Amino acid sequence: MTRRSTAARSLIALPIALALAGACAVNPVTGKRELSLVSKDQEIALGKQSAEQVKQQMGVYPDEKVQAYVREIGMRIAKASERPDLPWQFTVLDDPTVNAFALPGGPVFITRGILTYLGSEAELASVLGHEIGHITARHSVEQLSKQQLAQLGLGVGMIVSPELAQVGQAAAAGLQLLFLKYGRDAERQADQLGFKYMAQQGYDVREMSKVFVTLERSSAQQGAGRVPEWQSTHPDPGNRAETARERAAKATIPPGAKVEHDRYVQLVSGMVFGDDPRQGFFKGDTFLHPDLKFQMKFPQGWKAQNAPSAVVAVSPKQDAALQLAAAGKLSPEEATKKFFQQEGVKPLQAPQSGTLGGQAATARYFQAQTDQGVLNGIVSFVSHGGLTYQLVGYSPAQAFSGYEATFKQALSTFGPLTDKSAENVQPAKVEVVRVPREMTISEFNQQFPSTVPLDVVAIVNGVDKDGKLPGGTTAKRITGGVPAKQLQQQPGS
Repeated sequence: MTRRSTAARSLIALPIALALAGACAVNPVTGKRELSLVSKDQEIALGKQSAEQVKQQMGVYPDEKVQAYVREIGMRIAKASERPDLPWQFTVLDDPTVNAFALPGGPVFITRGILTYLGSEAELASVLGHEIGHITARHSVEQLSKQQLAQLGLGVGMIVSPELAQVGQAAAAGLQLLFLKYGRDAERQADQLGFKYMAQQGYDVREMSKVFVTLERSSAQQGAGRVPEWQSTHPDPGNRAETARERAAKATIPPGAKVEHDRYVQLVSGMVFGDDPRQGFFKGDTFLHPDLKFQMKFPQGWKAQNAPSAVVAVSPKQDAALQLAAAGKLSPEEATKKFFQQEGVKPLQAPQSGTLGGQAATARYFQAQTDQGVLNGIVSFVSHGGLTYQLVGYSPAQAFSGYEATFKQALSTFGPLTDKSAENVQPAKVEVVRVPREMTISEFNQQFPSTVPLDVVAIVNGVDKDGKLPGGTTAKRITGGVPAKQLQQQPGS
């Protein structure tokens, strides 16, 4: 290395060092100064924008009583934390996965899936406290700062820019924030903070270990499942249940510490358990929507998933996709015009009008310029039941000719629901019953049968498969639902 190159490196390093010197902040939890390239205002703005995307893409659970209950507990904990002035939000998502997560600056999300598995208000408080801990300790901000720091060599201007372009790009990514993996140290700290926040609110901290046992058992029972799930967004720093038990053993637990088992299980009584087939489900390769009364057949062997905002299927080679989504109450012609007003999207031929499934429809080939290259596709808009639906198939331009016939065939299958067996299908739900006497889970299931396996009944009631339920307490059973052999989340998998 020459003297000149060394001097050049020094000149480049100087503005970086000066910027880093002013890019430290005091951590509200530890009181220590740490690297932070994201201001408090940016943290709040980033969380707010991403929270709206989460709600839109994952769906909000439509029960204000449940929302208010979770919100009240979360706000009590948050307002007593190290960052009470943040614009805290607590939202229950209409998602069957067992998960909870936090975004920068205040938004906390918890799924109805995890609510059906928890056994008390104290357990809920421990989950909310853990997520609040991620925000108070600025764990997401720390991860974002590390990502920015790793990119400094690519463009020194980024770090001295007041707009922090990389943060803006992260905000645009939306749900990618869910996959900012915390390190094990961050998870341990969030566990400690959740424990502390529980104790501050008068909850029995011994309940925290039960949560980790339930999470481990439900994860093992469900297998890989869909993401995001607790295991994928919260790397395990070790035996959390044992650590929580040891922490509780050293704590002073006052008489009358809150558990609130009965109050909590009454809250989840009637809650949907698992996937809700009323919001659409797969039967083989055919997607059926009982409430909206339509169906569509996807290509055999393609991996498909029903999300709140769209049904998406991907080819086995992962080089083509089909998507079905609602386009609102615009006419097919108006929806087509809006589609081609998107930047980088242009038509490849004149629009075609006609019918699809007996309903008014339009269809048109298009080309789209994206960051990943040029895509070719075909888009169709069809009216059904007072709404217009967007059906689109696309692939890289060079591969489109090989999928064109498959796209056209799939789009042609959209139409009214003809499978009569799907019209009255109902989701499985939580039912709360009073246990008449001390019973094993097996005895309980014999007297109060569930439509899920015995090990699931044990998990949702927080006992081992050969454990016992005390007499006089309330317990959960799962009733109704589509048989597992009919209900599929991802055909072709």
